[in-house]
Amino acid sequence: MARILILTEERSLGLELTTMLAGQGYETRLTSDFDLAVEDTLTWQPAVVLLELTRSGEGDQTLAQLQAADPGAVVVTIAGSRRPGSAKAEKPEQAFELLSQPVDRHALLAAVRRAVEHQRNGERRSGGGAEPGFDEIIGSSPKIQELFRVLAKVAPVDATVLATGESGTGKELVARAIHRKSRRAHGPFVAVNCSAIPESLIEAEFFGHERGAFTDAQASRPGKFELADGGTLFLDEVCDLSLAAQAKLLRALQERKVFRIGSNVPRPVDVRVIAATNKNPEQEMLAGLFRDDLYWRLNVVSLRLPALRERRSDLPVLIDHFLRKFNRDLGLRVTAVAPEALRLLLAYSWPGNIRELENTLCQAMILADGPRLEVKDLPARIFNGPGQETPTLVPLSETGTLAAAVENVIARVEKQLILARLAEHHGNRTATAESLGISRKTLFNKMRQYHLAQGEREPIEAN
Repeated sequence: MARILILTEERSLGLELTTMLAGQGYETRLTSDFDLAVEDTLTWQPAVVLLELTRSGEGDQTLAQLQAADPGAVVVTIAGSRRPGSAKAEKPEQAFELLSQPVDRHALLAAVRRAVEHQRNGERRSGGGAEPGFDEIIGSSPKIQELFRVLAKVAPVDATVLATGESGTGKELVARAIHRKSRRAHGPFVAVNCSAIPESLIEAEFFGHERGAFTDAQASRPGKFELADGGTLFLDEVCDLSLAAQAKLLRALQERKVFRIGSNVPRPVDVRVIAATNKNPEQEMLAGLFRDDLYWRLNVVSLRLPALRERRSDLPVLIDHFLRKFNRDLGLRVTAVAPEALRLLLAYSWPGNIRELENTLCQAMILADGPRLEVKDLPARIFNGPGQETPTLVPLSETGTLAAAVENVIARVEKQLILARLAEHHGNRTATAESLGISRKTLFNKMRQYHLAQGEREPIEAN
């Protein structure tokens, strides 16, 4: 049954709502900690959030934070009984529905059913973009929403695109999405991994060759440019091309025609080029490794794909996506992630980005003994950080239980992550909290817990 997160400062109301929903088989979680609402939503993944609009305005603030962290969240609001003018309260723009108090049981259950159905129809965290045609790109974080906005403008325009980002961030996925929403969608999409082609074969791969052009050329063969004619040519890791290969590529882009090896006959080509690199092309230019004229030819439209650590709010929906994908493709039956395992997955830095997350979940699901991923199913590096496959010793509590060991590991990971982010943001608490996806108050509490804020007074949150 669907999960419902109940967020209210009135315990009696919370217990009343819990009783109503539990009686219908819903799985509920009740909390009065508005500061942890966003974290609970992202980690527990409720189908619906029931949120009381409090007198203090904390409920309204939490609603805004939920929408910022997860624009697809389905939130049913309840007018607070002590809220001024609650009898005439209007539904907030971000809310799915508004219930008045006292809460009518039939109205509540009907609203929850509609909200759950709304979520199941894929209108919440569908993994799709803000625009039709980008459904293959998973996420709803602010950075991904901005990417969707740019893609929607770029795709229909026949302009060259240069996509940058770390390995595993999905550059080819974005290139295919642009192609599918362009006027060339019915033409071919040809992908070339520039780093995988030997220098001696670059010209033949790009431009093709005629029969007899060299010893092994027993038949004429078109190159990638000709194969992509009328469609899109995706040049992955373009910065790995040699300077000589870059010059030949630049000439083809400028003249829009190619010469097969062994032929003097020009062949016109109509291709849209999308190039990608995991390097910094401007630094490559400064180092003399990348031609500046080719850079400006490719960089008509620039796209930067965020690393997974920059869009942590997308992790829960990505995990859910891969669970469903591998269950479908591999015939597995893993339908959930244990809370302790999920916390470790959310705390890990993912240097390999989405590709690493996908491989990690695939391995863990294959090794899982039951329908739920447990801590023991995860690779050792999730505990110890990148590059460390051997688990470190974890001091156990007096009981020596696995739960105690897991708590130890999580505490250590949290402390290390907070220290790293504080250093990254030069001690700025607000920026650090935002990068971690938590409130400033929660950050302070965790810093105090790990003795990182000794003697400091609790910060006052601005309303």
